[in-house]
Amino acid sequence: MASKFSRLAQLGSLSTRVGGSYLTQRISGIFQDEEGRKKSLDKAHVENAERIVTNLGSLKGAAMKVGQAVAQVADGLNMPPEARAMLGRLHDKAEPVPFIDIRRRVEKELGGDLGSLFKTFDEEPVGTASLGQAHGAVLPDGTQVVVKVLHDGIEDSVGSDMSALKTMLLAGRVLQRDRAEVDEIWAEITARLQEELDYRQEAANLQFFRRLLTQGRPEDRDPDVTIPFVHEGWSTGKVLTMERIAGRPLSVFAATASTAAKQRAGVTLGRTFLKMEYLWRAVHADPHPGNYLFTPEGKVGILDFGCVRRYDVKWMASYAKVGLAAVQGDRETCVSECIPLGCLTERHPEADELLWKLCSSIGEAFRPGGFTMGGPDDHVQDEVTRMMPAIIAQHRLKAPRELVYLHRALGGTHQLMKALKAHTDWRSLFLAYGAQCIRDSERA
Repeated sequence: MASKFSRLAQLGSLSTRVGGSYLTQRISGIFQDEEGRKKSLDKAHVENAERIVTNLGSLKGAAMKVGQAVAQVADGLNMPPEARAMLGRLHDKAEPVPFIDIRRRVEKELGGDLGSLFKTFDEEPVGTASLGQAHGAVLPDGTQVVVKVLHDGIEDSVGSDMSALKTMLLAGRVLQRDRAEVDEIWAEITARLQEELDYRQEAANLQFFRRLLTQGRPEDRDPDVTIPFVHEGWSTGKVLTMERIAGRPLSVFAATASTAAKQRAGVTLGRTFLKMEYLWRAVHADPHPGNYLFTPEGKVGILDFGCVRRYDVKWMASYAKVGLAAVQGDRETCVSECIPLGCLTERHPEADELLWKLCSSIGEAFRPGGFTMGGPDDHVQDEVTRMMPAIIAQHRLKAPRELVYLHRALGGTHQLMKALKAHTDWRSLFLAYGAQCIRDSERA
């Protein structure tokens, strides 16, 4: 991994070039008409997206993670399609760490020789991401596992990476909100990143969800979902050893599975998300395709629980009330409940109407009679994207930190279900789980 000094130099140089680009654009815009300024800004967005992708693509750690976060919300940043597509090239992949370094790290953490700790340990990684690297292995008793190893020194770069990237995005006015709101969002991203750097926290998350799905209340349990078992004797804060789950990646499953299997898997994904949201108030907040495996018959394995967002029951009950009012056509309740959520600072006709349109668009998937994610009537993402410039420009609407990862998870889960054309009566599930959340809050 690059030294702290070289990372700062690289990020500082990137920040200077991006900030300078936007400054030049703003100065030249003084002498342009509105159409000319828009074209100039679009050109700056495309050029800077290329700079960001080129530079962050070579760095592990927070730099890459935050770059991915920007890419995921690019539709809401009023960027041209070319810039959004370019940012979409940022994936959570990195150059593999040499095996000698992995071996040294594991032996130091687990306090023994690799040959005595494991029956076998694959030198080729299963995958390398921005924060860690995973290897297949076999325990002495023959159990197949995956060993996740945190990149050495990664925790030392988080603060400087976050500071440099925040400066860059503010300089470019990519985050077009007031400073207090940006600070809150940045604090949320930083908190989740800090949790991802502690594998003890990820182990606790795995055990929490696994326990609910296998030993929880009847409404919690689900035999169609598998969560890896944690082998605590082979795990520390920087090494995590988990059960190896069999299954196909989404692309293979979607191309080869039967329609019935895809339907089963897609409905399971949606049902599980709604349980996480309203029954457990703990959301798996990194729902990209690489974190899911599918059996031929349509059962789902969920991986990588480093990023989990937990919610206060009172806040989630308010969120449920907004959603329930939206799907039932109750405009007044829907908008008024956005105030305790922190999404609306004051009532105003224009802000109220924007909120109602946004909630109604999202609520379209919960209309009576069932809905097919990714079907011909699924215009949810397009509608939300179309509204984002007006929402960003409306200063009475805010994005409280609680929404950052909740809506990341919602959007990511929607994309997964679209790939499988998942169809069911989502309305009934939502009404049941949302109502349960409200009852739980009344008892709290």
